Amino acid sequence: MNPTNLKYAKSHEWAKLEGDIATIGISDHAQESLGDVVFVELPGKGVKISAGKSFGTVESVKAVSEINAPVSGEIIEFNQTVLDSPDILNSDPYGDGWLIKIKVEVEDLTAINLLMDAEDYERYLAEEEH
Repeated sequence: MNPTNLKYAKSHEWAKLEGDIATIGISDHAQESLGDVVFVELPGKGVKISAGKSFGTVESVKAVSEINAPVSGEIIEFNQTVLDSPDILNSDPYGDGWLIKIKVEVEDLTAINLLMDAEDYERYLAEEEH
């Protein structure tokens, strides 16, 4: 079950908004599809990312997959633990496996509401499988 306090993008990233700071990661579905994650590439602090655009990659034993930004903003923190131990994405994608934290641009604070809630995301996954 996907956490209900998060918002989800169709590209399988999640965002958790606290004030104007969004924590971003990949969903459990994404990590399951990838298989064993062996490498993660993330940009550093100060980099601006745009909603719907790639900001990093996740490499698994199966494939390399781009990570897309669910919202726009400037990176204020990245998860060094994920870079050092990428397999944490497989074991804890919603907790210790978060990827970046961004300061969301004011005009994008409402855009996060356009993302799916957990229930809509579950329906989307069910439709995608058919």
